[in-house]
Amino acid sequence: MAKVTPKDYLIDLGSGDGRTVITAAKRGVRAMGIEYNPDMVELSKASAAKEGVAARASFMKADLFETDFSQASVITMFLLPSINLKLRPKLLGLKPGTRIVSNTFSMDDWKPDETAELSPDQGCNASWCTALLWIVPARVAGTWKVPQGELVLKQEFQLLSGTLRTEGRALPIKGKVRGEEISFTAGGREYRGKVNGKHLELR
Repeated sequence: MAKVTPKDYLIDLGSGDGRTVITAAKRGVRAMGIEYNPDMVELSKASAAKEGVAARASFMKADLFETDFSQASVITMFLLPSINLKLRPKLLGLKPGTRIVSNTFSMDDWKPDETAELSPDQGCNASWCTALLWIVPARVAGTWKVPQGELVLKQEFQLLSGTLRTEGRALPIKGKVRGEEISFTAGGREYRGKVNGKHLELR
């Protein structure tokens, strides 16, 4: 779901026995697991060495809430909803476009961008067969001057509302932000754009 490539840096939050990190490393991805249980960290390191991916798979004993994972382009996690919710402000503060994948558990009213279910014939026979994907949205709320007029955006996570003032009219908008890319409809027309620092390029 995260469309991981060898250019990515993946961090698994609560990495347990290291299987997600090791799987990523086998795909050529540089990956790190953060785990609070030191015994699991040592087990993960041994497993990575056994699988021949120790050069790409690293593990550290650390507290999720005190660890800097801002360099990750992909975050994976299989944590309880209460922990997801506690981590949410930190996750929302990551670089726009960072992909976050959770096994089964949500982040309350921050709805996923995509959801996938695996069936038994796809090899999933346990209770944990749902994957949820979020793309960290850029913060775009505010007033923007665009060639079409004035764009006033209100933002709730990746969902956008507000108005486009153009040609003497105030058109209500409805849209989304996915990373730095925004899309919305106003007056029956679809607009797309990209946030570039303090500028919004709209087309």
